[in-house]
Amino acid sequence: METLEFQSEARQLLQLMIHSIYSNKDTFLRELVSNASDALDKLRLEGFRDKDLEVDTSDLHIDIEVDAEQRTLTVRDNGIGMTRDDVVNLIGTIAKSGTAEFLRKVRESQEAAGPQDLIGQFGVGFYSTFMVADRVTLVTKHPRSEKGVRWESGGESTYTIEDVDDAPQGTAVTLHLKPVDTEDNLPDYTSTAKVREIVKRYADFITWPVRLVPGKPGDDGEAAEPTTINSRKALWARPSSEVSEDEYAEFYRHVSHDWNKPLETIRMQAEGTFEYQALLFLPSQAPMDLFMRERKRGVQLYVKRVFIMDDCEELMPEYLRFVKGVVDAQDLSLNVSREILQQDRQIALMRRRLVKKVLSTVKTMMADKPESYATFWREFGAAVKEGLIADAENRDAILAICSFDSTHDAEARTTLAQYVERMKDDQQHIYYMTGDSRATVENSPHLEALRAKGFEVLVLTDTIDEMWVDSVPGFQGKQFQSIAKGQVDLETEEEKAQAEERRKDFADLLAWMTTALAERVKEVRLTSRLTTSPACVVGDAHDLTPTLEKMYRAMGQELPPVKRILELNPTHPLVTGLHEAFAKDEDHSRLEGTVELLHGMALLAEGGDLPDPAHFARVLSDHLQRTL
Repeated sequence: METLEFQSEARQLLQLMIHSIYSNKDTFLRELVSNASDALDKLRLEGFRDKDLEVDTSDLHIDIEVDAEQRTLTVRDNGIGMTRDDVVNLIGTIAKSGTAEFLRKVRESQEAAGPQDLIGQFGVGFYSTFMVADRVTLVTKHPRSEKGVRWESGGESTYTIEDVDDAPQGTAVTLHLKPVDTEDNLPDYTSTAKVREIVKRYADFITWPVRLVPGKPGDDGEAAEPTTINSRKALWARPSSEVSEDEYAEFYRHVSHDWNKPLETIRMQAEGTFEYQALLFLPSQAPMDLFMRERKRGVQLYVKRVFIMDDCEELMPEYLRFVKGVVDAQDLSLNVSREILQQDRQIALMRRRLVKKVLSTVKTMMADKPESYATFWREFGAAVKEGLIADAENRDAILAICSFDSTHDAEARTTLAQYVERMKDDQQHIYYMTGDSRATVENSPHLEALRAKGFEVLVLTDTIDEMWVDSVPGFQGKQFQSIAKGQVDLETEEEKAQAEERRKDFADLLAWMTTALAERVKEVRLTSRLTTSPACVVGDAHDLTPTLEKMYRAMGQELPPVKRILELNPTHPLVTGLHEAFAKDEDHSRLEGTVELLHGMALLAEGGDLPDPAHFARVLSDHLQRTL
């Protein structure tokens, strides 16, 4: 037997592993089961490669043996095992030269959550056992070795290593467990219920049977017969023809905790240099926390059927946070704790492909299952539209699956492709208007001229609509144009000539009104967008909308006051009467009340707020008195 001493850096690293890197102590069992599963995979592969290798692969399995009386837990496999050199090079990783550099990388990974390739070495995950054990014993034998190897350490300053004659093929890791400590979140790992819980969570879909073998009956009195405790049913690894809809539905309930059936099932398999499988689901109903700040998002991540993390945000963007399911990678770089994915090229590539698959599935649903698509868009459309701002790469694909209310049909939504197909021959813009509700928009005076001339207008009532329309340049070469902002060109050449004459005629009135309302508006001008209303209020092309301004102020952002533009309908009797009165009388002060009322009426007509309701009521009362 050799007794070796850890270097000072190695002791620091071991303490860091035990006390800092893993946030959940249960992960030690995940690491051991994962290592055992790898050993079984390697043995089967080696058996195929080397026909002279005398190994028995007929009953490959992983046993977890607990002994409540001795307070031990053993994870045993009959896989490839290790030679003495393997033990020194792998289990002894932190005792090798270069430990200081390794320790530096671990610390950098913790501080910056950076892309450090620190796991994939058996020794790193193996040492997580010292979070829960005072002493760890490993016995292993490789099929090409005549003798086995026994390694043991108390996780302090030394470890021992020796040859053994009677070791069986494979590897057994025995943990001499620390006392139960509820304050330190250290449960009883000899409890068969606890072991079942961990395996169910982290290793339920591993290919090999994971068997529970109580060394002696524990407090729950369970017998010592081996019991397989993982389902081994990785639906994503089975051909789709062999999986029923009921099995998909049951698995969806397992990963989502949603008792409704999924709206759509998505399967994906990538082969080549980077292999992974995905089984994703589109829910049929939005969760209650879809728009809550503390919501969880992302799919479950497995590596070779070993559970790594829930809600893996790196694999699914925020705007697709409702997608549920599993992604199982064959080879993936993880950080030292396996709890934070590295932002490497493989992760970015996998995310990109998953997003494109989800979006293309929705597009197919739109064409082939319109009722399912209508449900999807009703439940998740507002979240998907967030991607128009956040995901420029897929913006066109997102626009292609969007649908909107419009003035074309009071009941059915329209896609942008359908809108463009219905556009007038000389129409250059996709017209839209945002508002709190469809009724507010459809009753707005801004729609009058467009409705009269037969132009279709998109009715945008989701909060996110206020934001994305300014970020998206257009669709199929047609730009988006708000009918409540900027100039809307609806006039023929003849109408433009008439409008120019009117502007000259109204110039003095418009200048005087601009001065009289200087504290409330930036300009008063004539409009071509009204047919029956006397006036409306619009914003400049790049101004914030009133709704967006309120949102920013509600979030505590200080904004300068946004003055808007008052537009007058020169054919309305109230405006023509005001024009005539202005021309007849040099004392324009008596018209100031009428001008204030005209501005207030325009605000009310669009569903806006009056700056001073009490003042407006007094002016209106005075005018009504004079008419009696």
